[in-house]
Amino acid sequence: MSSFEDYEQHDATGLARLVRDGEVSPTQLVEAAIERIEARNPKINAVVHRSFERARTQALDLDQLPSGPFRGVPFLLKDLKALDAGQPSSNGSRLWADRRATHDDELVRRFKAAGLIICGRTNTPELGILGVTEPELFGPTRNPWNTDRTPGGSSGGAGAAVAAGMVPAAHASDGGGSIRIPASNCGLVGLKPSRHRAPVMDPTGSWGDLAGAHVLTRSVRDSAGLLDCISGPRRGVAEQLPAPGESFVTQLERAPERLRVALCTRALLATDTDPDCVQAAEDAAKLCAELGHEVVEATPSFDRAALTRAYLIMVCCGTASAIRVYEAERGKPARAGELEPKTWLLRIIGESLSAGEYIEQLALIQRASIELSNFFVEHDVMITPTLAQPALKVGEIATTALERNAARVFRTAPVKRVMLKLLDELAADPLAATPNTQLFNMTGQPAISLPLHWDAEGLPMGVQFVGRLGEEALLLRLARQIEQAKPWMDRRPTNV
Repeated sequence: MSSFEDYEQHDATGLARLVRDGEVSPTQLVEAAIERIEARNPKINAVVHRSFERARTQALDLDQLPSGPFRGVPFLLKDLKALDAGQPSSNGSRLWADRRATHDDELVRRFKAAGLIICGRTNTPELGILGVTEPELFGPTRNPWNTDRTPGGSSGGAGAAVAAGMVPAAHASDGGGSIRIPASNCGLVGLKPSRHRAPVMDPTGSWGDLAGAHVLTRSVRDSAGLLDCISGPRRGVAEQLPAPGESFVTQLERAPERLRVALCTRALLATDTDPDCVQAAEDAAKLCAELGHEVVEATPSFDRAALTRAYLIMVCCGTASAIRVYEAERGKPARAGELEPKTWLLRIIGESLSAGEYIEQLALIQRASIELSNFFVEHDVMITPTLAQPALKVGEIATTALERNAARVFRTAPVKRVMLKLLDELAADPLAATPNTQLFNMTGQPAISLPLHWDAEGLPMGVQFVGRLGEEALLLRLARQIEQAKPWMDRRPTNV
């Protein structure tokens, strides 16, 4: 049976409808996805593990294929946690390179119950740490809009795969911008849900409560529909959000009421913002005003330096925890050569911090969460540039000789004061490009990046919309209104 030639003209919701109506079969869709992965992946390196034969078998066995709302639609998992029984789970690292999952984690189980057919796994930086996707294990992923540029990270493989038309949607996760960064760089929709909206992936070794999971898509309705499929806490989790009164998809049918929108164009955890990124946010604010919303310029109050350090310390401690968990699993310590220098340094710094220092950062983040909550008493939505710079060039923040030397030195002579100074220096380049996303991982609020601007070189630039905790529905309704006023679905990269 031939594949479906019009595959890329439809989003995931559209493809699922064609399957339900009998106009196309799951086998045709899976073959279309496989053809595009095989043809386009060599140029962009988005997919690092393939499960084509399993996908073909599932597409043929309709009696066993779950009858969820996305039945028969091809899909990709990010190769970071997201355990899929029998499949690799390398986390972008040599340390986990030979690992295979023994079970499905809860998030993957929900994706499968939605009827999605998983065709493989996408590239990610080691342990999902960086905002670019250039692991030493698999090599860099490239941006379909310009292959000299990064798609971002850590869900860079997912973003590149969706932008390149391999699949209409792909799993992504976000501990500091890892959904929204590739959404911005790849011209996609990327929603980071509120904390506890979706189940945590394999909760061992997580970055506190910073990380959440969802998808990258081309349309707002796909983001809403897939959020309906994965919403709800993992069993046994005490903290949870109230379930929405009606589905997120149904709520898209209603335009939002008149909103008070705060525009903030300054970088939140850095100092400078590229003029194109500023223009993208200002144009989005102007569009919101044209749609009838009240727009004001406003910036929340918080201690930038302290929160930047708090975020980095959380990442260090989470990195150290993840490595400890794996060491316990295999019964022997990690060797330096099994981890990239940046990861090794973060692990050493995390190990050097006390429980008291960790709790101190949690308290600081809690105070910032209260400050942000007060800000959102006066404002319904906040607009920022998603990023402060256009997509970086591949290799622009590669590991330096200084970092390699520091990793060797601190293995034997850790000095906390020096290491913390080095941590700030390590973060300088990545946070200069991506300073506007981490704050909302710390506060737990939902944030969505929409593809509303392209620069003179044809690179997409996203605009970030942030809402109150638990108000994904409001963000999605606004996003749908903006999508209808300024559609982007027809804009595609031509380099792959």
